[in-house]
Amino acid sequence: MTHYLYLVRHGEQLDAEHGLEDGPLSSRGKRQVTMLAERIGGVPFTGVFHSPLQRAEQTAQVLSARLPALQPEPSNLLFDCIPSGPVPGMPRAYESFFHGVKPAEIEAGRAQMDDAVAEFLAPSRAERHDLLITHNFVVGWFVREVMGAPSWRWLGLNAAHASLTVIRHRPAKPPELIVFNDLGHLPAEWRTGLPEVLPY
Repeated sequence: MTHYLYLVRHGEQLDAEHGLEDGPLSSRGKRQVTMLAERIGGVPFTGVFHSPLQRAEQTAQVLSARLPALQPEPSNLLFDCIPSGPVPGMPRAYESFFHGVKPAEIEAGRAQMDDAVAEFLAPSRAERHDLLITHNFVVGWFVREVMGAPSWRWLGLNAAHASLTVIRHRPAKPPELIVFNDLGHLPAEWRTGLPEVLPY
């Protein structure tokens, strides 16, 4: 049967611009997630999983407050991580990203994402609609996996706060990317988390 994955990046984090690794959602982040809840309210979710980090857990709480049928579960497979390191063929422009990143951190991130893909990106015996509330790099890695792109390609994929990415996996077919970084539920002034301000 068809398995749908709805990948959501957490809402905007309070004081993230000050270099805090984790924290609660900002007031704008809560509003972003409320708008997202209105968008996905009709989806018959069979599972809801979130990163244990505070900004993702609070995103799950805001969603479940608006959608009481949701019963979010924490999953260590959805932690923020660096899923791969420098490899041959990677553009040199990305090399500076890895300055200060320890090999053990990359190794742990790759192992985590191997397990996450095996756990969540799999066919199902019954139709499923699973919501994963996670982080930018994790969303990028799932998209890279579905597209069969080189391991470094997640670096160029950016999911905005409270954005929606949907993957469909049907029997006997490879998984398909239905939509990436959908922000249709957010007005332009509420769209944050991208590396540049968009002109719309």
